[in-house]
This record gives sequence, structure tokens and C-alpha cells, in this order.
Amino acid sequence: METTSSSRVGAQTAEAPAPAAAPAQEPHTAPQNAPQSEAQPQEAAAPLPAARRTAEGFLAADFPWYGLDGAFTGPRWLMQVGTGADGTVEHGSTGHGDEPSARGEIATGEKERFAVVVTVASNPVRRSGDGTGTLEATSVSSAAWLAGSGLLAYSWPGQMDHSLRSDWLDQQTEAAWELADDLAGPDWSTLSLPVDGEPTPFHYRESEFGWVLAGSTSSGVHLGAYGRGMSAYGLGFSVIGDLSAYE
Repeated sequence: METTSSSRVGAQTAEAPAPAAAPAQEPHTAPQNAPQSEAQPQEAAAPLPAARRTAEGFLAADFPWYGLDGAFTGPRWLMQVGTGADGTVEHGSTGHGDEPSARGEIATGEKERFAVVVTVASNPVRRSGDGTGTLEATSVSSAAWLAGSGLLAYSWPGQMDHSLRSDWLDQQTEAAWELADDLAGPDWSTLSLPVDGEPTPFHYRESEFGWVLAGSTSSGVHLGAYGRGMSAYGLGFSVIGDLSAYE
């Protein structure tokens, strides 16, 4: 993404299941520090309904939010927003389907079906965390990294205990960053999906934990998405007209 580590957007990863009161990180924070809450026991880190974000942070954004289009008829809910050093909303996520947990199928024996849509503001110039300079513009790679790290936050390899998962998550989050920085590489394919009814190209990849995709819209935002148990090939995206559908 014409990258340095300072270009990693957002106060938090796309969907790290941190408690609602957790302090936001600065926009230049490296990804290995992003999933701090994942070092906690799974019971504390799981995104319980009581910890859902309200619409307040979403309403403070000056860009449109995206979710799955009307073809999806299942549950919808709000997730996190990420803010910059000045408090400006930079990105956020909306969930669709089953509410995922970090252990998921390992703990319950049931396969979760969910898709999370990440909206990233298109910012040509962003202020650095200390206010003394500027950071690189957000890009499709920004959305790809937020989506990739978000999927990891809800992934738990089999036979892995709590003491090892934090190190695994750090390593895999850094790998997700490197993949997002090479969208033209062999790990990605292309996929065309409708955005506001218009065919739109996306970068797409799959892993044992689920799928990740990223692209840009004509409305001036970048979109990322990740999911598991729901095929990405049948999805469509549209601007959210009424946030109450997600509360």
C-alpha cells in the first residue's frame, strides 16, 4: 500500500473482540500490538451482546457505512469503530449472521456462519499520532489488513491453549499485514461482486480460518470483508441507509 508500518490505519484491528472500555491505540501502532485483548482468557475476550457498540460512533463518521445488501436476511449487528489521534472515525465494522467467538467450532462443535464488512475512510492525508507529521493515505491494502487481522481475532487453531495463542496471533497478524501489502501477489485472486448494484473488483484469498476480500467503492471508501461458513461468492454490498437495522 506504498507502505511503511505507519500506514496501518485505525485505533483497533477491524474486529479484535476487546471490551468496550478498552482504550484506543494510536493510528501508527504496529499490528503485533493490536490484539492485546487476545492475551486474556477466551471467556473475557468473547464479544458478548452486552459489549456491542452503539450507533454513536458510527453516526460520528463523515463517510458512508457499508454492509451486506438486501439479499441477506439474517441478523445484523454493529461492531467496532476505529479512530485517529484526533478522535476522527477512520473505519468500522458491521456483522452479519452468527456472532463469532474466538474458539467457535472448537468450543461448541457447531460451525459458525458469519460475514463482517469493514468500511475504511479514504484519507489522502492523515495526521501522525503525535500531531507533528502526516501518515500515508489509506488504501485497499488498509482494508485488506483490517479484514485479515479481524478474521484472525475470531480464529483458534485446534490443540492450542491460551498460553500459546497470544504468540500465534502476533505472528499471524504480522503475516496478514505482509499479505495485505502484496495484493498483486500469488496469495490473492480476483473476484467481482456487486457494490450498490455495480460490479466491483475485489482482491480475495482463502485460508483454513475463512476468507478475506478487499476493494474500493465509487463512493470514496475502501471495503474489506471476512467470514466463515458463508460463501463470499454470493455476497453483495450496499450503503447502510438505516443503522437501526444493526442495533
